[in-house]
Order: sequence, then C-alpha cells, then structure tokens
Amino acid sequence: MKRNKAIILIFFLFVIFLYVCNITNIPSRVILMNNEKLRINTLIGLDVKTNYDDVIETWKSGEVETSNMTVSLLGTIPVKEVSVTRLPEINVVPLGNLIGLRMYTKGVLVVGMSEIQSEDNKAVKPYEGSSIKEGDTIVEINDYKIDSIETLRDVVNSSDGNDLIIKYERDGTLLTSTITPVKSDDEYKIGLWVRDSATGVGTISFYVPETGQFAALGHGILDVDTGDLIDIESGELVTSKVINIDKAKVGEPGEIRGSISSGSFLGEVNSNTDFGIYGDLSNLSSFNVDVNNSVEVATRDEIEIGDAVILCDLDGNGVEEYKIEVQNLELNNNYDNKSMKIKVVDDRLMEKTGGIICGMSGSPILQNGKLIGVVTNVLVSNPEVGYGVFADLMIKEMMK
Repeated sequence: MKRNKAIILIFFLFVIFLYVCNITNIPSRVILMNNEKLRINTLIGLDVKTNYDDVIETWKSGEVETSNMTVSLLGTIPVKEVSVTRLPEINVVPLGNLIGLRMYTKGVLVVGMSEIQSEDNKAVKPYEGSSIKEGDTIVEINDYKIDSIETLRDVVNSSDGNDLIIKYERDGTLLTSTITPVKSDDEYKIGLWVRDSATGVGTISFYVPETGQFAALGHGILDVDTGDLIDIESGELVTSKVINIDKAKVGEPGEIRGSISSGSFLGEVNSNTDFGIYGDLSNLSSFNVDVNNSVEVATRDEIEIGDAVILCDLDGNGVEEYKIEVQNLELNNNYDNKSMKIKVVDDRLMEKTGGIICGMSGSPILQNGKLIGVVTNVLVSNPEVGYGVFADLMIKEMMK
C-alpha cells in the first residue's frame, strides 16, 4: 500500500514538473509577422486566450498591434500572461553583397591567461585566486572605465603594484574581483590576454527602406578563443573586396577571402546576436540597388519544399542569382539559426565555390518572389548542403 502511494505521489509530482516546465518555457512576449499564425506549444489543459482589447503601438513608420493574452489552466486558473505583437506588412530590399565588419567590444574580453616572469625571476600568476576566467569582459578597474587594451594597460601600469579592484561581466551579471599586478620588464602586468575588437567579412542580407536598418550574416560573431558571442559596444559596416575563393571539399569548409583594410564606411553596427548582425545603413548607393525593388517577407506557412534561389557576390563583379532547393523545414524552430536545410543545385555555384562556404553566410534566400530566409551554415561532410534561418526570425530580432 505504501509503495503504491509513493508511486502515485512520484507520478503526481512528475506531472506537476512537466506543467511547470511547459509554462516556464512559454515566452512572455511573442512577435508575429503580418498574417503569421500564433504557435505556442502547450500541454493538455493549458489554453491561450485574449483577455484585453488590442493596443496600437508605433514601430518606426508602421503600426503595431499588441494583444495581451492569458495562459490558463483548465480554462479558469490564470498562470501566465503573454504579450503578442503583430507587425505590419514589411517589405525589404534583398542585397547579397560582400561586406566587412569592424566591431569593438564592450570593455575588453579575456581570451587567455599566462604566467608572468617577475623581476626576481619567479614565474607567478597574478590572476590566481581571483574569480576572473576566459570569456569574462572587464569593464572597470579602480573606478576607471576600460574601453580598450591601451586603457587597461595604462591603468595597470600606473598601479605601482597596488591591488586592482576589477569589475567584469559574465553572462550579463556584473561581478567584482581583485588582482595584485606583478612588475615584469619594467611594467606591471596581471597575466590576462585580452581583446577589444574583431574584424571579418560576410554577406549583407537585406535593407528595410522604411527604417534604414540592415541585417547581415544570419548568425552572430563569436570570439575565436572563447567561442562566446562577442558583446559589442559599437561597430562599423564597410565595403570589402574579394581577394580569392578557397573551394569547399568534403570535411574542409571553403572560404571567401576578402580585404577590408581600405573599406569605405557603409553604416553603424549596433547589435551582434545569435540571429545576425544589425545596424543602420547610411550608404546604400555603394550596393547599386533600387529601393523600389523591395519584396515581402514570407511567413513560415508560405515557404515550400522545392526550388528557391540565393543572392551573393562571389567575384566582386556584382550580386548574382544561384539555384538551390529547400529540402527540410523546422517550422517551430525559434531557438537557433538552422530553420531550413538547403542544397545547392546550380552548376555555376558549384564550379566557383564547391558548395556553401564561409563568407556566404547572410546570402538572402528567395522563393516565389518573397524573402524566406538567409544562408547561415554549411554541412562540412557535404558542402552542397547547408542551413538557413527564417527571415521572420531576423525581422523579430531587429525589433528587440
């Protein structure tokens, strides 16, 4: 009898756990494209119902409808409120041009640690005993704002060996620790390797004429040492010149090699996210496009398995259109940039690149005259195949 009661209790607690997890995973805010269906996955007994009148907000030049909705248990017990924002119809100008990026971190990013040879020839680790680790971002030392490697070096070197109170960020949380610098080679050091900027090339995806905003890459820029998304303070979008193309092979991703050393300023980068790079474009003329040739952003329900095209610039002679196939769709995917699987079926593209290669990330994907997504990743074991992120995910990220 006691054993049966224990089993029933465990089962009851497990069911409660499932419902708590499901309720927790329901987002507090949902953004929908015009005509997009509301998709909230709930367990049996949980209902989502509108409980307030629609509210009209403003998004740049368009109107935004926001409905407050309630998730209720058994139709009577409210357990969570969800704000559902429906965007107006949005038209964008697909681009596909190769661009360069210069991004500057918020503070300086810790990318490594090393021993210091002190003046008495001892190998010491000044950071040992502190809580700082790789991937942390140092933002302040002894009340001095740290915005570059040079600033950090000056503050540390002027410490005269006294304790440094270091403020740093980890996963959005501000923390504090202390390091005592060590004198080596006539200057004080703390044994941390840091970085304050990142550069690279990629493809700009689209431009929104009504707002002047752009989106690029379809994925974020990660630090090469830590693998973490770089938390940027500011950045620049610049022109880039194709130097050469390393063709893809099975097991070896190819790459577009480009130069940005003499790139002209195109716009400002203001966010680096898991779904792309975003900012404000101020020099559209460099892309030689007609803003009147805009297209609608497709909802997921409009995307079909089958023929599509991508736009990209592979030789510096302008953007060209290449044929692909959409092979698979993950319609409920809102958590990463692998929304659809695509395959290159254009002999010209295979001849030039061997498939999807680094630098093509951000190439817009069009189907039936609408933007459905952008290229994000390649399947290294088969360069003909890669992934794309839904265009609506990039628009929604732009809205945040």
